[in-house]
Amino acid sequence: MSDPAQRMKRKAYERELARLQVELVHLQQWVVASGAKVCIVFEGRDTAGKGGVIKRITERVSPRVFRTVALPAPTEREKSQMYVQRYIAHFPAAGEVVIFDRSWYNRAGVERVMGFCTDEHATRFLQRTPAVERAMVDSGIHLLKYWLEVSQEEQTRRLQARIDDGRKTWKLSPMDLQSYSKWYDYSRARDEMFAATDTAWAPWFVADSNDKKRARLNIISHLLDQIPYERTEPAPVELPKRQRQDGYVEPTMALRWVPDVAGRG
Repeated sequence: MSDPAQRMKRKAYERELARLQVELVHLQQWVVASGAKVCIVFEGRDTAGKGGVIKRITERVSPRVFRTVALPAPTEREKSQMYVQRYIAHFPAAGEVVIFDRSWYNRAGVERVMGFCTDEHATRFLQRTPAVERAMVDSGIHLLKYWLEVSQEEQTRRLQARIDDGRKTWKLSPMDLQSYSKWYDYSRARDEMFAATDTAWAPWFVADSNDKKRARLNIISHLLDQIPYERTEPAPVELPKRQRQDGYVEPTMALRWVPDVAGRG
């Protein structure tokens, strides 16, 4: 795991992030042009940084191509369905990149540890998931699975920051606090999940996320390496001339301007 004393400096991070985000735009253009289907799964403990990685992947690309899926708790109807059914509905079609902020692996992790499913249900899930993912890959989906690994000390620091910072309290749920006390139960569940579902066609990639900046750059760089996209140079763009004014005059009616309060005391 990374040394907290060697955290990446912001300027270097922002420079490399900008370069990688340009590559994500090239990936987007290739996905649309080729009709590729990409599915990216992010899993990890609470505070591991999944949301931050996803935000940096998606903030400079089109939400019509890069779609983030973060499903709420299942409805009563969904509970009666085949377990993966509600996830399958969100799988990518041609020309789409779908990112799961937590996925069907909820069953192997939080549901199992917190007692929302039985051990029998979790075991059956682990047995059947490789075949489901094989079917995804055989259908032409590029499937990438990332586990973000964070240390006990860093998780404590991040949860405490959520408690102390009014901008982050919304991130702190009762489930986070219950999960915090079950570190080794989650470790056992993670280990069993890796053993059962780390396959040749859908391997798990583990990212050290103690340094969030490094983790974001490492993951974006890695996923770009995993997808055989071709870089395309856009056609030159030149702004057209504006139309003539042809007698147009700005209206004299009073407009309700938003007060300029930025930067005041």
